[in-house]
Amino acid sequence: MPTKTIALVGWHLKPPVSVLPLRPKFAELTPMFDTAQLADAFVANWPVWFVTVTLIVAAVIDGMQLRVPNWITFPMIASGWVWSATLSPYAGWEGLVYSLIGTAVGLALLLPAYAIGGMGAGDVKLMAGIGAWVWGTVTAYAFAVSAVVGGIIAIGMVLTNKRWDKHHNQFWMILNEITAIKNPEQLAEIAAERKPRMMLLPYGIPIAIGSIAYFAWAGMLV
Repeated sequence: MPTKTIALVGWHLKPPVSVLPLRPKFAELTPMFDTAQLADAFVANWPVWFVTVTLIVAAVIDGMQLRVPNWITFPMIASGWVWSATLSPYAGWEGLVYSLIGTAVGLALLLPAYAIGGMGAGDVKLMAGIGAWVWGTVTAYAFAVSAVVGGIIAIGMVLTNKRWDKHHNQFWMILNEITAIKNPEQLAEIAAERKPRMMLLPYGIPIAIGSIAYFAWAGMLV
């Protein structure tokens, strides 16, 4: 039985009619970010932005030099006191008291770790500077987030270093020293002697990441 060959030449399907609305003209598109609104938010929240920029600078320096210099921390603390007493919503003695309390909270949160040699003085003063500007409650929350961030970074450093047994033993050794010796000065001396052999975490980095993350989550930046 003969077969027939059917050639389909120039066969094109007609494109279906779109059920979606046509793309609006460029001029009619709603901008993703309202620059005027962002500018107003920046002006309204400039103290938090000042702290944010200062934290970023401190974190970069700490990451490079393993220290947060005094030329960052002392002016940060002093300017926080001045702003709180003169320009804050509670300007006057009330604002200054809030700022001093925030400074004390920042110091108290990291001072125990510093006393036993587990924290640099610059990190403690950096936390105090945060307290001077955003006061006690926000500082406590920022510290909590920073502690979580620091733990995550530390675990990542240990896993990257691939010497889990060494760091595991060091952790328990330090914990046993803290519970057994209970003398801050002696613990600080032991920590200083052990420091060259330790893998160090520049704590200004988790302080910056954790604090800025909390500022953003709490709506303090925009």
